[in-house]
Amino acid sequence: MKKVILCILSIILLTGCSKSNDANVIKEFTDNVNKSKSYKLVGKMELLNDEEVFNYTIDVSYLEKDNYKVEMVNTTNEHKQIILKNNEGLYVITPSLNKSFKFESTWPDNSSQAYILASLVKDMENDNESVISSEEGLNIIKSKVNYPNNDDLKYQKVYVDENYNIKKVEVYGESDLPKIKVTFDDVDLKAGLKEDEFALKNYVSDTNCDEETCKTEETMSKIENAIYPLYMPSNTYLSASEVINTEQDSRVILTFSGDKNFVIVEETASAYNEHEIIPVYGEPVMLNDTIAALSSNSMYWTSNDIDYYIVSDDLSVSEMVFIATSLGNAQTTLAPK
Repeated sequence: MKKVILCILSIILLTGCSKSNDANVIKEFTDNVNKSKSYKLVGKMELLNDEEVFNYTIDVSYLEKDNYKVEMVNTTNEHKQIILKNNEGLYVITPSLNKSFKFESTWPDNSSQAYILASLVKDMENDNESVISSEEGLNIIKSKVNYPNNDDLKYQKVYVDENYNIKKVEVYGESDLPKIKVTFDDVDLKAGLKEDEFALKNYVSDTNCDEETCKTEETMSKIENAIYPLYMPSNTYLSASEVINTEQDSRVILTFSGDKNFVIVEETASAYNEHEIIPVYGEPVMLNDTIAALSSNSMYWTSNDIDYYIVSDDLSVSEMVFIATSLGNAQTTLAPK
C-alpha cells in the first residue's frame, strides 16, 4: 500500500514539475523580450504556397517606443522592400522604384507577425492553451495566431534554446502543413540602436533635377501578355479586357463580372526621380513575392516590374488576397464569356 501511495505522489509531483516548467519557458522567453529596449534579428524566411517556395533574407530592427524596420529581399529576383515604422507613421518602401506607401495603421499590433518578437509574445499570452514540447534540445511553444487577412493560418511553433533565445518560427495552416518558416541566424537583444536609424530619409533618394526632368520616370519593360488570376470566385467570369499601349508603357484592364464583380489593372512599373509617398487607409499584407497595400475595397502591389491594382465592392479581403496571390503564379489566357 505504501508503494502505491508513493507512486501516486511521484506522478503528481512529476506532473506538477512539468506544468511549472512549461509555464517557465513562456515566462522566461517573455521576460527576455520585454527587457529588450533595442534588438536586431537577421535570418531567412520561407513562404510555402502549395509546391512553390518563396525565399527571403530578413533584417529586423526594433527600438522601444514603437520603432521598427524590417528589410526583406526576395532571393530569386533581389526585389527589396522595407517596412518602416517611426513616430511619423508606417511605411512600406520599394527602393528600386523610389516610392513608398504610408499607412494609417496600428501594425504590428493588429495581427500576428512571425518575425516580430512582441507579436510572438502577444500570441502566447492570448492563448490559454499554449502547448510546450521539446525537440533536439529546443523548447517548442505552440500557440494560436491571428492573421485577419489569411484565414488559413491557424497556429505557430516558436523554437527557443536552453537560454530562451529564439531560433525559428513556423506558422501552420488548416492542413497542419507549414506555410511560413522563419529561421534566425543572429539575435542581438541589446543592439543599442538609435532613433535616427528609423528615419525615412535614410531609405529613399531624391535626385537633384530641374522641374521638367523630375516629371520623367524610368519605365520598365512593357507588358507582353496579360496576366490572369488562377483563382476565381464562383459564378464569376472575365467579361472584358483592354490593352492600352503608349510609347513609354502599357496597361491592361481586365473586368470580371458575375456574383463578385471586380477589376484588375496591370501596368508597367516606373521608377520615380523624386521619392513618391502614396497614402493608404489600410494595411500592408504579405503576398508570395512582395508586400501589397490593402484597403477595404482595393489592393495595390508591384511584382516582377509590373504594378497591379484590384478594386471591388464585392470581394472580401481574403478573396482579394487569393486573387492577388494567384496572379503571380502563372501567365494564362482566358477567353471572355
